[in-house]
Amino acid sequence: MPERRRVTQTRSLEERLVEEAKRLRAQAQLLPPGFDREHAIRKACQAETGSHMNEWLRSPGLQPPK
Repeated sequence: MPERRRVTQTRSLEERLVEEAKRLRAQAQLLPPGFDREHAIRKACQAETGSHMNEWLRSPGLQPPK
């Protein structure tokens, strides 16, 4: 069995998601209206939502569900 590659992240998940969202929004501006542009915008929104969720989950005021 081949050995698993281990990767140590140098930036936080939130930073990487924000950077990906910015990159996708910039890419979408260069595309003509259509499927590819909408797909890039949708992926940017998902990355931003993931960043916000990560921020919320890491917040000290997070309460467990009742």
